[in-house]
Amino acid sequence: MSSLMDGKAKKRLEVIRQKLPMLKQQLAGAKKQMDDVEEVKKLEKEIAALEAEATKLRA
Repeated sequence: MSSLMDGKAKKRLEVIRQKLPMLKQQLAGAKKQMDDVEEVKKLEKEIAALEAEATKLRA
């Protein structure tokens, strides 16, 4: 982690780290069920957004 990263960014990164595994697990379950294709798309979009935000925060 960059020494320039402020406390707010570190805290947000930690929240993202905690949220991603949970979302990925939900996505895996949604893919098995495939009842709601929109739910799968929504989860994939949310995961991608969080991963992009985490990458941006680390930069």
